[in-house]
Amino acid sequence: MFEVLVFVYENYWRGDACPELEQLGRKLSAHGFEPEEIQQALVWLDGLNVAAQGTEQLETDETVAAQSVHSMRVYSVAEQDHLGAQCLGFVSFLESAGVLPPPMRELVVDRAMAAPGDPVSVDDLKIIVLMVYWSMGREPDALVLDELCEDSDGRLPH
Repeated sequence: MFEVLVFVYENYWRGDACPELEQLGRKLSAHGFEPEEIQQALVWLDGLNVAAQGTEQLETDETVAAQSVHSMRVYSVAEQDHLGAQCLGFVSFLESAGVLPPPMRELVVDRAMAAPGDPVSVDDLKIIVLMVYWSMGREPDALVLDELCEDSDGRLPH
């Protein structure tokens, strides 16, 4: 499924540039993706579209935005199990860097919970974060994009 999502991200720079899901499914099939992968990705993208619309409404509500700044997120046992310590640490890193506001964080967590894998890998979570930015019509700044797209296997700790 994640290969399909990467293809969609690379070929449709913004969520609103993406064709309807039915037409997208035909295009993905024409590019040689397996029907099961396509179906999983389309269901996931449909959930992303619905959740992103709800998040956009929340972001315009000043009361919700003010409360979110001072709130603390406690992850459920199911979220902890499905996301794992590495993914939760990465989400926390993005939050502390100021690039993942609470409404977007919730969208990332929601879509990660809908993703296969137990726990979800950090590389898959990075794709999910990119897709959340994509669905909201936002482009992450260069440093965030570098962090999301860089292969961490080649890094040396300092």
